[in-house]
Amino acid sequence: MGGKGEMINTPISLQDLRRSLYVKAKAERTWRFWGLYVHVCKRETLQEAYEMAKENNGAPGLDGVTFEAIEESGVESFLQQIRNELITYTYRPRPVRKKEIPKDGGTKVRVLSIPSIRDRVVQGALKLILEPIFEADFQPGSYGYRPKRTAHEAINRVAQGIVETKTKIIDLDLRAYFDNVQHYLLLEKVAKRVRDDQVMRLLKMILKATGKKGVPQGGVISPVLSNLYLNEVDRMLERAIEATRFKQYTAIQYARYADGTPVQTPNLWGASPLIPIVRSGI
Repeated sequence: MGGKGEMINTPISLQDLRRSLYVKAKAERTWRFWGLYVHVCKRETLQEAYEMAKENNGAPGLDGVTFEAIEESGVESFLQQIRNELITYTYRPRPVRKKEIPKDGGTKVRVLSIPSIRDRVVQGALKLILEPIFEADFQPGSYGYRPKRTAHEAINRVAQGIVETKTKIIDLDLRAYFDNVQHYLLLEKVAKRVRDDQVMRLLKMILKATGKKGVPQGGVISPVLSNLYLNEVDRMLERAIEATRFKQYTAIQYARYADGTPVQTPNLWGASPLIPIVRSGI
């Protein structure tokens, strides 16, 4: 189910920037942010992104470069090279390493796309800057891979729905959406909040490095992009909750954790029309 997505404990100036981005995004829902790329390229941001990647201690990418090799040759020069490539616009993501892992009791496999450590640092830097902007837009019923939110909280929300007699379940079945995300639609969603050509260019390159469509499972920035792609679904469900509200009671409840979205209701007949409406938002 996954654990808590911790809000990054970053150096104070980066913390201040992230807090300012979140507050601005929360206060002005249609504001489009510009001047972000310079913050992605900052040494401080890249250093924090490297520390994040190292803490996860993942396997090397297709290039075979390990954290041990980077530490031996020098982290400073490693990050400086990345920064130079970013500020001179010569950075290009490398092909990802594909790895199959079993799921559903071993009857199926999930394909992970493992970037090189170099590319994980770049994705991490981009995530550090973009995450607070989109966090301000995400809905209360979304729990997967978000800062300060856990799978246990999602379970508690479902349990509360049961207490409120919402015992009928509609499964929206979003399991295949990771592999079928249309890049142009995702980029359109990002552009509603980001007016920075270099950030958009970088994000487009990252997406293209993994194929013509889909959000790479294994990418550092993938959880933020996945939640953004499904945010309109969450909004539709939030509107359904409010449309059925009578005082403190509602006839709809949901708790989305990544692609798992049980919709709870006391009456399947009344909630069934939601399914095609919600799926049209994907």
